[in-house]
Amino acid sequence: MAVDVVSEIVIGRPASAVAAYAGDPSNAPRWYANIESVHWQTPPPVAVGSKMDFVAHFLGRRLAYTYEIVELIPERRLVMRTAQGPFPMETTYTWEAVDDSLTRMTLRNRGEPTGFARAARPIMAAAIRRANRKDLAKLKQILEGR
Repeated sequence: MAVDVVSEIVIGRPASAVAAYAGDPSNAPRWYANIESVHWQTPPPVAVGSKMDFVAHFLGRRLAYTYEIVELIPERRLVMRTAQGPFPMETTYTWEAVDDSLTRMTLRNRGEPTGFARAARPIMAAAIRRANRKDLAKLKQILEGR
C-alpha cells in the first residue's frame, strides 16, 4: 500500500503569484518546516528536467534526496519525483484560481516506502498530513503578508 496524502488551502493571492513563489524550489526552506536546504544541480529557473538536492529532517531522521521536475504547466501544475532513498516520492503542486485574488493550492505527496519506512506507512502518512497542513499555513502567511 502506497502513501498518498493530499492537502489544500486557499490563499489570498492570484494564482500567478502563488505558483511563482511555491513553484520555486529555492523558497522551499522558507515555508516547509522540515526542509533544511535546497541546492540546484541544474541552473534555475524550474523546467522539466531540472534537478535539485534537498536536505530535510522527518520523523527524527535526516533525509538527503534529489528531486527532478517531471511535469510543468506554468501557473497550473508542477510535478517532481525522487527515486532514491527509503521513501521514493512524487510531489505535485496544483494551483487553481478561485477568482482574480484567491488561489486554491493542492499539495500531494505519494510514494511507496521501502526498508524501515515500509512498516511505518500509517505513521508516515499521518506525519506527512500534519506537516503539509502546517507548511501550507506558513505559505499562506508568507504570501498574504501576515
